[in-house]
This record gives sequence, C-alpha cells and structure tokens, in this order.
Amino acid sequence: MKKWIFALMVSGMVFLIAFQCEDFSPNEVVDCIDKSKIKKDAPCYMIYDPVCGCDNKTYGNDCIAINSGVKSYTKGACK
Repeated sequence: MKKWIFALMVSGMVFLIAFQCEDFSPNEVVDCIDKSKIKKDAPCYMIYDPVCGCDNKTYGNDCIAINSGVKSYTKGACK
C-alpha cells in the first residue's frame, strides 16, 4: 500500500501538496524511529522545507521530522 503525505500552509494561504512514498516493512522502520523522542504536541515553525526521513517518509520540515522521532533525514522530499 502506498502512503500519501500532505502539507498545508504559507502565510495565510493554504496549499495542498501530496507526495507518494514507497512502503517499507515494519522491521526496516523500527531502527529509524526513536519512540522516546516523539513529541506530538511540540510546536514547529510553519515553513515548508521538506526532508526525507530514514523511514522514507517526507516530512514538511526538519522540526516535524525530529518531533516525529526520526533519527536521521536528508534534505528534500523522498523519491
């Protein structure tokens, strides 16, 4: 099953952007996410600057990736 990631925002204007990322088996993702670092209520700046997490998910920016528990990421959307 493919996963879709959506991002909304930019100074009062709302944009909808969708990226399709590859699926990975649960074992590949387990070592990528540090559950102790997941902060669902942590604030992040609202600048869309996509990063590709080690779980091959595109996050809206590095702050969102870090607060999602991602251990590493690269600049740019996942391919």
